[in-house]
Amino acid sequence: MSEAQTQERTKEKKKQAASPAQKRKWYQKMHRFTRLGVQILFFILFPSAYSAGFAGVKYIFTQIGSHEMVQMTPFVALLLVLCLYTFVFGRFFCGYACAFGSLGDWIFGLHKTFSGMRTKRPMQIPDRVMGGLSLVKYGVLILIILLCVLQYFGNTAGMSPWDAFSQIRAGQFGSLPSYVIGLILLGLILIGMWFSERFFCRVLCPMGAVFSLLPVLPYLSVRRNREACIKGCSGCSKVCPAHIELPDASSVETPGDCFQCHKCTGVCPRGNVSCLDGRLHGGEFWLTLIRAGILALLLWKLGA
Repeated sequence: MSEAQTQERTKEKKKQAASPAQKRKWYQKMHRFTRLGVQILFFILFPSAYSAGFAGVKYIFTQIGSHEMVQMTPFVALLLVLCLYTFVFGRFFCGYACAFGSLGDWIFGLHKTFSGMRTKRPMQIPDRVMGGLSLVKYGVLILIILLCVLQYFGNTAGMSPWDAFSQIRAGQFGSLPSYVIGLILLGLILIGMWFSERFFCRVLCPMGAVFSLLPVLPYLSVRRNREACIKGCSGCSKVCPAHIELPDASSVETPGDCFQCHKCTGVCPRGNVSCLDGRLHGGEFWLTLIRAGILALLLWKLGA
C-alpha cells in the first residue's frame, strides 16, 4: 500500500471517529464560511438589487395613484422575479444576497468580536423590544405606498437611508450633500445594526415586509421534529437572528420572518432541524451554491 493511500485511510478513519459535537462544529464552520463567501460575492456584483427591486413597488403604486397603466419595466420585472424566487426558496435573497442585510451581519459580527476581545457579552437590544419593533417595517411599507399613491414620494428625495447607502457604495460622494437626512437615518440604522442582529431587516425593511407577506413553498424551509427535541432546549431559536420558533416537521407553515440564513441547521444536538422530510439539513454547501447560482443568474439576466 502506498503512503498516499495510507494517509487517505487515516483521514477517513479520523472522519468516521469524529464525535457528533465535532461534526456539528465542522458543519457550522463550513456553513459560516460558505455564507460569508456568497454574501461578499453578491455585495460586489449586485449591490443595488435590493433598491432596484423595491423601486418596482414604488413604481407600481405611483402608477396606480396617477391612474396610469403599469408597464413591465425592468424594476417591475426584477420585483416579480424576486417574489417568485422567494415563493420557491424562501427569503434566501434576504439571508445571502441583500447588500443591506449582509452589511448588518458584518457590523453585528464586529460587535461580537469586539465584545469577545474584552471578554464581555455583547450588548444587545432586548428581544422583547425587538419583537415589538418588528411590526414597524409594515408601517414603513404602508407609509411609502401612501406617499406613492398620493404622488408625494418625489418630495422625499434625499431622505432614504438605502439610497444614501447606494450612493456611498457606488462611490458617488459628490451627491451626498443632498442626502443629509438619509445619511442621518443611515447612521442611526448602523447603530441599531451594531446592537441587534439583522436590525434593519427585522425593524425597518419595507422590502422585507413584502417578502414576509408572501406564501412560501415548505419543501426547502427548515423545520424541527419537536417530539425528539431535548426538553428545555431552545438552541435553534437562540441562534436565529429573528428569534422565531421553527415550525414542526409536519407543518406546512413557513415563518415570514425567516431569513433562510440556516444558522439553526447545525446547532441541534440531535439533528432535528432539517428540510425535505429530514433528508437534508437545508444549509448544505451544494444546496446553498445551487440557490445562489440560480439567483445570481436571474439578477444578471435582469441587469440588477
